[in-house]
Amino acid sequence: METPDIKNPQFVDLHIHSKYARATSKNCDLENLAKNAKIKGLTVLGTGDFTHPIWLKELKSKLEWQDGIYEYGGIKFMPTTELSLVYTQGGKGRRIHHILFAPNLEVVDQINAWIDTKGRRDYDGRPIFGFSSIELVEKMMTIDKNIMIIPAHVWTPWFGLLGSMSGFNSLEECFQDKTKNIHAIETGLSSDPAMNWRVSSLDKYAIVSFSDNHSPTPNRIGRECTLFDHKEITYKKITDDIKNKQFKMTIEFFPEEGKYHYDGHRNCGVSFSPEESNRLKKICPVCKRPMIIGVQNRVEELADRPEGFVPKNAIPFKSFVPLIEAISFIEGTSSTSKKASELYGNMIERFGNEFNILINTSEDDLKKYTSEKLTNFIIRMRKGDVKFIPGFDGVYGKPILDQNNIPKLDIKPDKPDIKKKTGIKIKEKSLGDFLSK
Repeated sequence: METPDIKNPQFVDLHIHSKYARATSKNCDLENLAKNAKIKGLTVLGTGDFTHPIWLKELKSKLEWQDGIYEYGGIKFMPTTELSLVYTQGGKGRRIHHILFAPNLEVVDQINAWIDTKGRRDYDGRPIFGFSSIELVEKMMTIDKNIMIIPAHVWTPWFGLLGSMSGFNSLEECFQDKTKNIHAIETGLSSDPAMNWRVSSLDKYAIVSFSDNHSPTPNRIGRECTLFDHKEITYKKITDDIKNKQFKMTIEFFPEEGKYHYDGHRNCGVSFSPEESNRLKKICPVCKRPMIIGVQNRVEELADRPEGFVPKNAIPFKSFVPLIEAISFIEGTSSTSKKASELYGNMIERFGNEFNILINTSEDDLKKYTSEKLTNFIIRMRKGDVKFIPGFDGVYGKPILDQNNIPKLDIKPDKPDIKKKTGIKIKEKSLGDFLSK
């Protein structure tokens, strides 16, 4: 899809986490978030984790209110958080994550006062509660109608509203008469807008993308984000643009790179396309238990449109591998290596920020300051011409340069005795090995 003409680009990432959330870097503080946002090319971040008392105290002491939005370190910040809801509805256990946006920290205090009546919020930046999505929306609208609730990573198997493990088959089934207050869904790393376009019931919702980062590093922060066009940006402009589908585009992962794109079992070292998985009746051929059903298969279950369908007035998107990961892939080194860091730093110094490199810098200019292989890979990403070994069951997918020499995913099983029990060489299993038996 063509990149739209944008006069005042605002790259916005509103689903992030602080150092107080589980399994996050201790460097997820305001200083590092702001610093790396500039390197990435982001202009607005969510605060993340505003329910956490210590993080909220830091936000109140450091953020400055400026013309309709907060600011710190040259980056705009919006109060945001993620809640995990675990409850029963329709006779089935549900585990659903939602992102909340609040217009200011005074409203955050009101939200937290209500949450305090439901349980503790001091043990994790993304706390877990037992009330329903319906109750959440109902209460948020009584506190302030400017609060926005967005179902997070909507297709993810374990905690997505449409996920295979504990989700619903539609937003209306989840929210019932409160659905009118839901205006958007988040794609998550394992789906992109094109996959969501296949489900006609989602047409009424804006499709936004954010990183869900657990580290402030440039390969995590802003790896997915949403692009707005405003000279001066505010909370109201962002939320109004989402409600009215007036933002300009989204930046996406290639969905095959996401950790839950295909079906499979990480512990057993096997993954399958939806077609292969369905032929196996979604049962793992190693342990004989149900596989984790990934996003692609779940979309196929709910889709009522063919692959490639594009709705009228669809908002465009572009997919990219984060630049330092692209460098490490091309150079055959890790993304934390000295070589990758130096090459990344040189490119940022030359071209300003990562999004400028990935989206705008000409092919000729790229060739002047980096290798031909990396230049070609960036140009291929712009065209959407990158193939992957798809990720599955918590394992990221891997890009492929040579279609005739497909590498293997580096699978780290949670139960190392699987190999001993089955005799399987986990790193050597191909996708179709079991189907040929």
